[in-house]
Amino acid sequence: MEAKIRKVGNSLGVILPKQMIEELHLKPGDKLRIERKGGNLELHPVDPEFEDWSEAYRQLNSDYKDVLKALAE
Repeated sequence: MEAKIRKVGNSLGVILPKQMIEELHLKPGDKLRIERKGGNLELHPVDPEFEDWSEAYRQLNSDYKDVLKALAE
């Protein structure tokens, strides 16, 4: 699929085709994470519940790094 880059204020935007929106179950207000991989861009839907879980895991891992390491031995 192709999409055209458009000017939106001082930024640039891309309009996603309807078929892609339906396939990915996207709706207004959803967030996308943008990653640059070499010369390509990747868009990933953001799951707020997973983001919360992921942050809690990072914090736990940071706070109890030594304990977790000892348990793994």
